[in-house]
Amino acid sequence: MLLIVHGGAGSKKPSARALKELGHALSSGFHILKDKGTALDAVTESIRVLEDSGLFNAGAGGNLQLDGVRRLDASLIDGRNLQAGSVIGLEGIRNPVLAARLVMASPHVMLTNNGAYNLAVGSGLPLLPPPDRHLIEKTRRRLEKQKKFMRLYERYFSTVGAVALDVNGDVAAGASTGGVSNMLPGRVGDTPIIGAGTYADNSLGAVSCTGMGEYIIRLSLAKEICMNLSTLTPLRAVQSSLTRLLRLGGTAGLIVLNSKGRFALLHTTPYMAAGSASNKGVFVRDAFHTSSNATRAIPSLF
Repeated sequence: MLLIVHGGAGSKKPSARALKELGHALSSGFHILKDKGTALDAVTESIRVLEDSGLFNAGAGGNLQLDGVRRLDASLIDGRNLQAGSVIGLEGIRNPVLAARLVMASPHVMLTNNGAYNLAVGSGLPLLPPPDRHLIEKTRRRLEKQKKFMRLYERYFSTVGAVALDVNGDVAAGASTGGVSNMLPGRVGDTPIIGAGTYADNSLGAVSCTGMGEYIIRLSLAKEICMNLSTLTPLRAVQSSLTRLLRLGGTAGLIVLNSKGRFALLHTTPYMAAGSASNKGVFVRDAFHTSSNATRAIPSLF
């Protein structure tokens, strides 16, 4: 049994509070695995904890878009049967990952704002209050100080995600985000796109991504890595794909496990708040340094 959770990657060092909350999410999710629960349930619970915390760019802590509205994305995929659920641009719902779980139980895979909202409200999911006017004003002032109209990336991606392997050998993956800071309304990143930000298949493994969504989408990064797990270790599979991503000009952090329980946590940024939970305990760090071989394979890898 294994659970891996990330809280985003970037140039900003994660706070002690954020790392503590990651530990809480890992403990909560792994408790499900110890009780012989499913990998999907463990992933969902871990992400829900991080959404509720308000410390990450997901759920209660999601970024505001340029019009001052918080629109949230999330996705889940079950490696047993490739059942998947995704929500895009969800407004007013505290836990987008729970909405994505509802979509999984429907005949559909992906729902956008209104459809996802109606499904969530009709199922009694908790609501998210409108952003505080002080936060909206703070966002507006920050925009006014920027020389460029649109600066998509501030080199810190606090999207949250998780992958898990349960006692039955089943895997699952998920992710949740508030998107890029100051993004245009309507922008969609990799998180809600199955195969880009998340992917899981029992015969291969599970992947969850964080980083520059536009670049991750172009490579269908999560699916690419998952397919390579058929012949490569998680470390080698991630190295290969991150090398391609860097050549395009993108950057990312990844958590990956294969069907045998081997795993890798890699990032092309100075930091990635992440950790793992297994029968050996819960471990959380703000960065994951790789071997010299990995560094040579990817010169910008930290």
